[in-house]
Amino acid sequence: MKITVLHGQMHKGSTYNITKLFLEKLTDKNTEIKEFFMPKHAPSFCVGCFKCFTEGEEKCPHADTVQPVAKAIEEADLVIIESPCYALGMSGQLKTFLDHMSYRWMPHRPHPRMFSKVGLVISTAAGTGTRKVTKALQDNLFYWGVPIIYRYGKNVSASSFESVKPEKKSQIEKDVTKISAKIVNQLGRVKPGIKTKAMFQLMRLSQKSNNWNPTDKEYWLKQGWLGRVKPW
Repeated sequence: MKITVLHGQMHKGSTYNITKLFLEKLTDKNTEIKEFFMPKHAPSFCVGCFKCFTEGEEKCPHADTVQPVAKAIEEADLVIIESPCYALGMSGQLKTFLDHMSYRWMPHRPHPRMFSKVGLVISTAAGTGTRKVTKALQDNLFYWGVPIIYRYGKNVSASSFESVKPEKKSQIEKDVTKISAKIVNQLGRVKPGIKTKAMFQLMRLSQKSNNWNPTDKEYWLKQGWLGRVKPW
């Protein structure tokens, strides 16, 4: 199994430690893990040049840092995206990377492998806001085509993982064990549901009438998706 993890921060606080708990439950000696920390591995802001949409992702001025992360995502069986809650949202450094991945949304050029993956999104907050963060991260995975996405948000009432109360840590470990078991059960068996199929069909119809972006349309034609072929 291959796992790709996007860390939305450089420090190793509560969100990082909970992610590590998940990895401990999900991995064995045959698991390959690739981890990327933002902004270290994708430091550049999207400049809105539209080149990824109209000319291809390799034309992005930041392709040299974005594409290694994108390739790891495409190769993974499980994609984990995590971010602490900052001002009721994901970290700015993670958003910087996700902005670069807009070309992989279903309205543009979703990668066919995304439709067979499992996703996990994680967030913590000292107070509140994790539901908003995990929902935003879930939306990104959904529009990439990932059909099964688990969310875990925890308001830890602490500014560091070390200061989280023991009873709360115990509950976190129970939650992680339960969700990890569900993920393991899904790996290799994923099938898109009605929502994913409906969105894909809507985007397929949109691409059939696409007369503004030949790069996107040519991609759909090459995949066979404007005919009878589906990515699942």
